[in-house]
Amino acid sequence: MNDHPVATIPAPLRLRLIAAIYDLLPLLGLWFVASLLALLVSGGALDPHRLAHKLLVQGLVVTLTAAYFVLSWTRGGQTIGMRAWRLRVVRDDGSPVDVPRALLRFTVALVSLAPLGAGFWWALLDTRRRCWHDRAAGTCVLRMSR
Repeated sequence: MNDHPVATIPAPLRLRLIAAIYDLLPLLGLWFVASLLALLVSGGALDPHRLAHKLLVQGLVVTLTAAYFVLSWTRGGQTIGMRAWRLRVVRDDGSPVDVPRALLRFTVALVSLAPLGAGFWWALLDTRRRCWHDRAAGTCVLRMSR
């Protein structure tokens, strides 16, 4: 099977959002691992009321989440959810996404969530169906043919 996109059809936002829901399953597992790591680091005395412990858990959750997306996007261009819906993220020129670009994409996607997801809804206005993180990182999500 070819590892490069066969089609150049920009993926609609609805499929991207459905793929994101699929991605919650592996992410829930990773977030559980983050909590276990925080418990180990704190010597079993993880107190959710202490700021340092909250920041530890949140930092581990963000780090493992970033690792999931960055590794998925740079190794094949697909997360588990994207694979199910035949979506692939590539650079604007069709080449694979590299690590710096994937990290930028992840960071801007986090920021895009803050204003009620405006960065994602932007895909409804963009002629190439790109979200803010796609525009910032010079990437696009394509729907591959069967």
